[in-house]
Amino acid sequence: MTLAQKIAQHKDRLGSRLCILAHHYQSDAVVRHADILGDSLELARRIDGLGAEHIVFCGVHFMAETAAILARPEQKVHIPDINASCVMAEMAPAPLVEKAIAALNRDGRRIIPLTYVNSSAAVKAACGSNGGSVCTSANAATMLRWALGEGDGVLFLPDANLGMNTARQLGLKNTEIKRLDVRGAGSLVTPASPGQRLFLWPGLCAIHAKFHADQIDALRSVHPGALVLVHPECAPEVVDAADGSGSTSYLIKAVGEAPAGSTIFVGTEWNLINRLKTRHPDKDVRPLRKALCSNMAKITEANLSRMLEGLETATPVRVEEHIARPARLALERMLTACK
Repeated sequence: MTLAQKIAQHKDRLGSRLCILAHHYQSDAVVRHADILGDSLELARRIDGLGAEHIVFCGVHFMAETAAILARPEQKVHIPDINASCVMAEMAPAPLVEKAIAALNRDGRRIIPLTYVNSSAAVKAACGSNGGSVCTSANAATMLRWALGEGDGVLFLPDANLGMNTARQLGLKNTEIKRLDVRGAGSLVTPASPGQRLFLWPGLCAIHAKFHADQIDALRSVHPGALVLVHPECAPEVVDAADGSGSTSYLIKAVGEAPAGSTIFVGTEWNLINRLKTRHPDKDVRPLRKALCSNMAKITEANLSRMLEGLETATPVRVEEHIARPARLALERMLTACK
């Protein structure tokens, strides 16, 4: 019996007690078993309406944590490999984030923390406890605008590229933006100065950091009519060189709406690009560079099958209530602002 057949049997056995969620960066072998496929915002929105007792999240750990925070107490959230982490999320440890928030607010200004969803539950909790919220790449502009209206400035973390690209989209000036130096256990973070409205945590996505503007320049010399689309986790100069930039949902929509016969280079995780290529045989969809997320790849058809086989006794993802409560508040602020 193949792994696909085993998984189908487990799904039939569990029926409505099970719901499998998968992120777009998962492999086709995993995605084909998903009941819901989406980006971070779509998957977060869907948690509230799920009736399943068991929610199996095929993605990285912070996504499963987010689902566990938003799920009802009687629901259990599982991830096939607990070691599927996120390099970006690990660049912002919660104690350091809390120290930076305190330092920025030391002289009486109110700096609102806004964390990209690619962060730990503890970081989301720190934001929730300090009047802040969460964003995804799909709603970063909406949430940054919201946060700017809530206080005297915003600490955006952990992705400096997404923060800078979103700030430019909203028309902030370079003089209003400061990139934090969090070395020395945060000792170099100083109170916010008048005129500074956005403070960028120095984090990045290891996958999207592989894309460079000179790659776009080189391909345009060979494919002058090609369309270039990139994710806003890319560096600002890459976004400037591209024809369009946006969330995973944006990239899917933009490729779908491009004319038949188009040559389209996409700067994001390879699994999504490969799926778009298969979905649109009338277009030449190519990666700007083949970049695979090794942590997303830790979720496989084999460990999904093993998890479903032992689901009744598996240890679910748990977030302690003293962390879950303020993290939930941060997430709910996002979901309310983006209805």
